[in-house]
Amino acid sequence: MSLGNQLDTLYRQVIMDHYKNPRNRGELEGDSLKINMNNPTCGDRIQLQMKVEDGKVSEAKFVGEGCSISLSSASMMTQAVKGLPVEDALKLSGIFSDMMLGKEYDEEDFDLGDIEALQGVAKFPARIKCATLAWKAMEQGLNKEDKEDSE
Repeated sequence: MSLGNQLDTLYRQVIMDHYKNPRNRGELEGDSLKINMNNPTCGDRIQLQMKVEDGKVSEAKFVGEGCSISLSSASMMTQAVKGLPVEDALKLSGIFSDMMLGKEYDEEDFDLGDIEALQGVAKFPARIKCATLAWKAMEQGLNKEDKEDSE
C-alpha cells in the first residue's frame, strides 16, 4: 500500500472516530452564544454553543445531525477552539477555509491535529459545505460577540 493510500486510510479512520465518538457533543448549561446553521443542500443541521470569557473561547459544544464529514468537523472544531483567544479561533477558521478550498495555508501558529484529516474534502466540492458548516457557525457567533462587546 502506498503512503498516499495509507494516509487516506488513516484520515478516514480519524474522521469516522470523530463521527462515532464526537467530542463536545451536547448542550452547555447557563448563558452561551447559540448559533443555528443548516446546509439545505444535504440536510446537515447544527446548533453550536460557545462561552467566551476574558476574550477566549472557554467552552464549545454542538448538537445536530448530518453526514460524517459535517459532524466530525464540528467535533474537531470544538476541540481546536476551546481555550483559544477569539482572534486565534477566527484565524484558525480562515486556515481551515483555505485548506477546504485547496489553497495554500499557513499553519505555523497552530497544530492542526485531527483537523488535517479533513484536507481530502477539498477534492469533493459538494462536500466542502458539510465540512465548513460548524466553522461558519463559530465565525458567526464570535463575530457577533465581538460586535456586542464593542458597543
